[in-house]
Amino acid sequence: KSVTPGALSLILANPCPDSSSEPAEIIVQVLDLKPTGNKYVFLASDGRMKVRALLQSSLSADVSSGEIQNLGLIRVLDYTLNDIPTKNEKFLIVTKCESVSPALAEEYSEVKTAPEQKPESEDDAKHTTVAVVLKPKQEVVSKSAAQILHEQNMNLAPSSRTAMTRRIHPLVSLSPYQGNWTIKVRVTGKGNMRTYKNARGEGCVFNVELTDEDGTQIQATMFNNAAKKFFDRFQLGKVFYVSKGVLKIANKQFKTVQNDYEMTLNENSEVEEASNEETFIPETKFNFVPIDELGPYVNGRELIDVIGIVQSVSPTVSIRRKSDNEMIPKRDITIADTTKRSVVVSLWGDLATNVGQDLLDIADKSPVVAIKSLKVGDFQGVSLSALSKSVVLINPDTIEAHKLRHWYDCEGKDASMDAVGSGMTGRVGKGGVQSMYSDRVSLAYITDDPSLGHDKVLFY
Repeated sequence: KSVTPGALSLILANPCPDSSSEPAEIIVQVLDLKPTGNKYVFLASDGRMKVRALLQSSLSADVSSGEIQNLGLIRVLDYTLNDIPTKNEKFLIVTKCESVSPALAEEYSEVKTAPEQKPESEDDAKHTTVAVVLKPKQEVVSKSAAQILHEQNMNLAPSSRTAMTRRIHPLVSLSPYQGNWTIKVRVTGKGNMRTYKNARGEGCVFNVELTDEDGTQIQATMFNNAAKKFFDRFQLGKVFYVSKGVLKIANKQFKTVQNDYEMTLNENSEVEEASNEETFIPETKFNFVPIDELGPYVNGRELIDVIGIVQSVSPTVSIRRKSDNEMIPKRDITIADTTKRSVVVSLWGDLATNVGQDLLDIADKSPVVAIKSLKVGDFQGVSLSALSKSVVLINPDTIEAHKLRHWYDCEGKDASMDAVGSGMTGRVGKGGVQSMYSDRVSLAYITDDPSLGHDKVLFY
């Protein structure tokens, strides 16, 4: 079996394939296959040239099962080709493929016919193929977790071996029904110490946002003695081992991170800084909400993530903040997505002056922007506003960004984009015309909080 000579040239010449036409026979070799989040990146090679490529997350199971292997051959059935804005090269996103063979003995390269094997005619030369030898099938040796841990320990420095003896649980695996667990997390958000007073007395409380290496987040709350014990210990940006906490179902009306559970730490919980060992920078994980589905989030407590094509970027203006009368910079950007709806996103402070300026400099190229942790407001029906914890990525190297770029280049740039808030303005309130979603809540918002309405009558 052999790869298709010139297969990548065929792809580069046809960046927007017509799905209705008969697919071409495109077989390439997979080189330097490695994971990135829940996807895999590799170099696609046809023997003549190589292109950076990515397997869609739906194909990850084929890699895990050994169906797709490094140095193996795949037949590309469907793909998207995008430009990498910061580099003069293309990026191939494989959305559908099938395995042709397991790993070859070596990297494939097109070999010219040797002089003593000179073909008899020019037609024969065009059809000269190169035989390739497949690696013999290797037995998969299964190892227990203890064996793997022992082998890893032997390769680590003594200071790191202690850390390896802990069994670290990813946040995504935790549930209220689990027993003992230890997580390794970075503090990516920290609230102020607050005091409260209710029928049971007075107290204090604060919470932190914890993020593990995979980018999964959870909110941890501490009351009274636990709050006093851990307030100074939890420092923003540092990595900690946390154990002996209690999990419960998160109140969706009050949660600020994407997690079905929230954590409570008490005086007996353990929080130990991961010092003198390798730490990590969490992977930024998004849970995008399409622009045309933002309405129900208006004026809610839940923060959302969006991705869109930048249509316009305004100059910065200075706004006087009501809380402390301080002047802060603000910049508005308008983004649109495949729903053919647009929305205004307000950037504040450093985001307005730094990232906002970067976006203004390349606005004519219609960059893709992904933004995490935005508050949804009711200005002009529906609007978005960044917070101090918001993360803004320009032209991220993700499958969602590449798909959006492909859609915009092939279709979206000529489409008419309507503001998502148009038609969503409703009654006139104290602050002027309000969104039709203002003061609208779910029944769970009321039933989950028995204290609502005790101090004063509330209307929804």
